[in-house]
Amino acid sequence: MRFEELAHKQTAIGEVSLRRRWDPAVQKDVYEVKLDDDYLMSSLFTVAEEDLARIALTHLDGAHLHVAVGGLGLGYTALTVLDDPRVDSLIVIDALAEVISWHEEGLIPAGRTLMADSRCRFVCADFFELNGTSSLDPQRPDQRFDAVIVDIDHSPKHVLHPKNAAFYSVDGLRQLATHIQPGGVFALWSNDAPDDRFITRLSAVFASADARVVEFPNPLQGGQSANTVYLAITADANSRTHTSGTAT
Repeated sequence: MRFEELAHKQTAIGEVSLRRRWDPAVQKDVYEVKLDDDYLMSSLFTVAEEDLARIALTHLDGAHLHVAVGGLGLGYTALTVLDDPRVDSLIVIDALAEVISWHEEGLIPAGRTLMADSRCRFVCADFFELNGTSSLDPQRPDQRFDAVIVDIDHSPKHVLHPKNAAFYSVDGLRQLATHIQPGGVFALWSNDAPDDRFITRLSAVFASADARVVEFPNPLQGGQSANTVYLAITADANSRTHTSGTAT
């Protein structure tokens, strides 16, 4: 079958749908999630989502790491976190119960692996609302994480809902830092080019901050496409992290 809508559901932010289609350009099934007519994610483009996790974890020394991922999507960031044997626990926070259920039911291929890994747990909640509480993990009020990795909005400027914008302010980032261990990292995916103003806001809160451009082939349009990964490190970085690289 060249195209199949696997699931769809009307939610508070619009209709969310999961579809699978055969792509002759890459000779494989491609899974896509849409919000109304807007494409949120595609299994054609996973390099930046995977590098998001790798960049964050590369900057952490030691073992027994505790990681929080904001945004489940098709699961590629979470899978990459679990590929690191130093990770003891991972919570993946997503506001859409439908997306979580697609993983639990095996409609999304990554779900089978994520569900089978005892280190991984799904949390159905609004990441941005949890950021305003004492912990990103409702089951562990005092939990602080070695890495918080976020892939929800298109970019700090292009958010899926207006209420999300406060997270990218200095006050929102300062609150986020309370959930991260000393020397821990915050990594953020963005579809836009690096934003100097956002890096300035990160630098006002974290000990260091930069942006990495991640390039990858685009089989639909040809040539290369690029996303941005922002990386910020909390104070006392020398105890838990490598030295941050130069902004790209």
